[in-house]
Amino acid sequence: MPGGRLTPEDRRQIAAWLADGLGYAEIGRRLGRPTSTISREVARNGASGDYLADHAQQAAGHRARRRKRARPAEPATDGQPTEVVRGFVDQFATLLAATGLPRMAARVFASLLTADAGGLTAADLVRRLQVSPASISKSIGYLEAMELVVRQPDPGGRRERYLIDDDVWLRAWQADTGAHGEIATAAQRGIEIFGADTTAGARLGKMGQFFARLSEYMSDSTLTDAIVYDALTVLAALVHAGRPLSLDTLATALDWSQDRATAALDAIHRQPAIADPLALRAVGPTTYTLTTRPDRLSPAQREALDK
Repeated sequence: MPGGRLTPEDRRQIAAWLADGLGYAEIGRRLGRPTSTISREVARNGASGDYLADHAQQAAGHRARRRKRARPAEPATDGQPTEVVRGFVDQFATLLAATGLPRMAARVFASLLTADAGGLTAADLVRRLQVSPASISKSIGYLEAMELVVRQPDPGGRRERYLIDDDVWLRAWQADTGAHGEIATAAQRGIEIFGADTTAGARLGKMGQFFARLSEYMSDSTLTDAIVYDALTVLAALVHAGRPLSLDTLATALDWSQDRATAALDAIHRQPAIADPLALRAVGPTTYTLTTRPDRLSPAQREALDK
């Protein structure tokens, strides 16, 4: 088979053609092999310039057995053979790539995820993944920008080691939560622009509801009980007044400082679920009122209630 290992028949043909005085290039052409393959074969297995097919085949067999015996045992990782670990890394990288992570970055991340506590160097990653240093560098840069990977100096040399620290999931969680909240807020603005009873408004309402819920469920809220209590008090004040109230009016009526009233209003903005099913709406630079949450009622329901 062209390109594969030489067979006993190939070696008999080489011996015969050499005896006929053919050159390496012609023998290679007839066998469909590079000239270098023929010259290397004769140089390794020819004895004093005399190439014998049987001797060449035996010598090739001895070399193959020596390579097999010298091959080091596959190292184990956490009790699992390397091939099993590699299979897991490839499968896990495929799953990560399906979420939008670039394929190469996913492979690097999965490799670091399954490495020991000391992480890996760029050279380690090149050897493990059998890719170019440039590919590793580009992927590391991508993962660092997402704060999924950190680098530390290698205690034993001038190289840097890359690893996944214990806070990576919290950072990723918080980043996603913030992005989801921003999308929900943008959707609410869109509803106000297009109107809740328009096609665009209805779509934005569903999207806003989804991302608002996702943000609320994922959020590891840092709001204290006191802030939440103040936020509920502000909501009660606006409901009781039944009209828009300015920040000054709220603070005066509740006998609070402006900072306290501002903190309560900010808490409602950051955690819209506090006001559910109502929503805080600014009607001026520092004036607020309450409205129904846009995603709580469909356009048809609103129309029916307005009759």
